[in-house]
Amino acid sequence: MRVFAISDLHLALAEDKPMDIFGLEWKNYMQRIQENWQQVVSEEDLVLLPGDISWATCLDNAGPDFQYIEQLPGKKIITKGNHDYWWTTRNKLLNYLERENLKRISFLQNDACLFNGVAIVGSRGWKSPKDEGFSKQDEKIYLRELERLRLSLNSTIGFDGVIIAMLHYPPFTSDGKPTGFVEILSEYHVDICIYGHLHGKKCNYATEGEVEGIRYHLVSADYLKFIPKQLGEW
Repeated sequence: MRVFAISDLHLALAEDKPMDIFGLEWKNYMQRIQENWQQVVSEEDLVLLPGDISWATCLDNAGPDFQYIEQLPGKKIITKGNHDYWWTTRNKLLNYLERENLKRISFLQNDACLFNGVAIVGSRGWKSPKDEGFSKQDEKIYLRELERLRLSLNSTIGFDGVIIAMLHYPPFTSDGKPTGFVEILSEYHVDICIYGHLHGKKCNYATEGEVEGIRYHLVSADYLKFIPKQLGEW
């Protein structure tokens, strides 16, 4: 089984909010994602989607975007991004998958998904306490997301395989300083961490490669030129 990752699809089939207003690199992005995905991903593969999936504002309106994802090759795991306003409770998400007959999509929330010796964990993450304008409300969300990552990783205790963590926000500051998320990833001996959220010039400050035994990958769709990135084969 090969494992791929791509985030920040920002699908706009459900809401008329295409991304090409943010630059020419986003022109025809949904068609390009589909074509590239079909070329590199097979039905037996796993694709990780860490957030900002759909511009839909509620789950019941997100159908066209999830049908788009469902019809692409492979099994997909989705975690929440800061623009996923449709995200709701775990039970409602599970009921939605069943009601819409979405067989190849899973939502990850405070738990882990296990596939062929690979454990997938994650949380949304949040901005760094060192960011300008970090507020008391930001602190509450930041601490809550740390706990959600820990809950997800607790599901891997006793697991003897590869652990891949999905975050939406980067776990490092723009100047390369680790946030509290890195401490938790290290504590649980995570092997790979993927994240998105960054676009344009902000990608120049992303931390990638191996840092203290963990491999970090920025997988924002535009940064990857809308081609899912292979993380490995297990």
